[in-house]
Amino acid sequence: MAQAGAAAMPLIVGLIVLFGYLKGVNVFDAFVEGAKEGVSTSVRLLPTLVGLIVGVTLLRSSGLLDAVCHLAAPVAQALGISSEILPLALLRPISGSGASAYTLSLLQQFGPDSETGRIASVLASSTETTFYAVAVYFGACGYRHLRYTIPAALTGDFAALCLAIFTVKCFG
Repeated sequence: MAQAGAAAMPLIVGLIVLFGYLKGVNVFDAFVEGAKEGVSTSVRLLPTLVGLIVGVTLLRSSGLLDAVCHLAAPVAQALGISSEILPLALLRPISGSGASAYTLSLLQQFGPDSETGRIASVLASSTETTFYAVAVYFGACGYRHLRYTIPAALTGDFAALCLAIFTVKCFG
């Protein structure tokens, strides 16, 4: 069974090359042209991604994330959840790798079957790295007017937080 899975990619690539050949497309030239466009897109996105990385690093290093979580701790207590969930909720829209590392630390600290572990798992898997996605997708097409994108995406992230808590409290 594992060998069939390993053969899938070469088979798919072979079918694409065969289809291109049958259609009269110079497949290698098309591949090279696509690779050039990919490199060009990467170069255009680089300043945006560097800015995003610097911003995330500053946010984490400055202690601002911890300060906001400390201020929001009473809200977590009122909801009956661990205040340890709040940094994940704030970090996830900004940094996927940071959120993954923090989720792992929560699972190690509280256990995967704890309420905190379950909320962290649901939250981490049901939200998006909003700012990264916006930077990449909007940057790739050169679109500069975000208008409602960020508020709508952050509203979705907040809804995911609320529903993660609700779901684990009701069904966990």
